[in-house]
Amino acid sequence: MGPTISARAATVERRWFIVDAADQTLGRLASRVASVLRGKHKVVFTPHVDTGDFVVVVNAHRIKLTGRKWDRKLYRQHSLYPGGLTTFTAKQLLQRHPEDLMRLAVKRMLPNTPLGRRMFKKLKIYAADKHPHAAQQPQPLA
Repeated sequence: MGPTISARAATVERRWFIVDAADQTLGRLASRVASVLRGKHKVVFTPHVDTGDFVVVVNAHRIKLTGRKWDRKLYRQHSLYPGGLTTFTAKQLLQRHPEDLMRLAVKRMLPNTPLGRRMFKKLKIYAADKHPHAAQQPQPLA
């Protein structure tokens, strides 16, 4: 057995992946994307270093939810004023901001720390199938 490898921020090699969210279940896809953003798919994964890759998610408006979650899953937002709680169902959120369903699911699976916020910035979500990251030559996420 060789020595344990501990990654450093300067030596991490970043790749770009693309994911088509059409007809995929929200939670299963979000957990896979969060794992890639953290870098857990790499041999050099180190918990205190951002070893993750960039992920581009397209067709976010065609994501699936199972059961009756479209009507029963609630998202809350508060204006910080008394009585300022606004509640949306998953269906309403998809109609208003289709990217936010995926964005919130992935964000809540990452660490709630400065490192987690840095990882989250590597996620790019688009409602349609067009994206401006063709120059990075993203590979399909297996």
